[in-house]
Amino acid sequence: MEKPWKCGDCGKGFRVPSQLDVHRRSHTGERPFTCSVCGKGFTQLYTLQTHQRVHTGERPFTCSVCGKGFTVLCTLQTHQRVHTGERPFTCSQCEKGFTNLSILRSHQRVHTGERPFSCSQCEKEFAQLSNLRKHQRVHTGARPFTCSQCGKGFTQLSNLRKHQRVHTGERPFSCSQCEKEFAQLPNLRTHQRVHTGERPFSCSKCAKEFAQLSSLQSHQRVHTE
Repeated sequence: MEKPWKCGDCGKGFRVPSQLDVHRRSHTGERPFTCSVCGKGFTQLYTLQTHQRVHTGERPFTCSVCGKGFTVLCTLQTHQRVHTGERPFTCSQCEKGFTNLSILRSHQRVHTGERPFSCSQCEKEFAQLSNLRKHQRVHTGARPFTCSQCGKGFTQLSNLRKHQRVHTGERPFSCSQCEKEFAQLPNLRTHQRVHTGERPFSCSKCAKEFAQLSSLQSHQRVHTE
């Protein structure tokens, strides 16, 4: 279709003047629509209205399969692929499929080795922005995830959830051989060596093998006195 309205900065064309006006804000940095709750600015009114659902809790788009609600339609459409199994975005290197384009782009860094997110404190680089944010807590000391039972803080939500099992007594990991239950997956894997006979930790001095690293470390004192 004809796009007669051209941007004077980059030459991009648009079908109607209103689209060009919105686009120009990407060059000027103008954000005329401001959230009255948090003050965050937006280039379009629609984007502001969508953002405000963060504060109101409104989730107008609901999954017909599981009933989960979403603030925007595109997030619902991506979620529905969990139920359909659809993975329309495919990696050209390994042909692995993904439910959305952003996850595919993150995955492709496995092949390219690209690490575009750099820590301003120590210059360590990361392939994912989320991993950079987690790392930065090493420097800031931030522990945003707090246990409601004892007040202990954690740098990651996954660590908080593991900790909460201390209070709830939950043991979600069960041995298929003897049905013994464990709160942590690594503890289950260590236990399973009782049944498999696996001894992955070997002494470099005498080649004696052990099922647990702690047992190897204790043994090595025989050699070090």
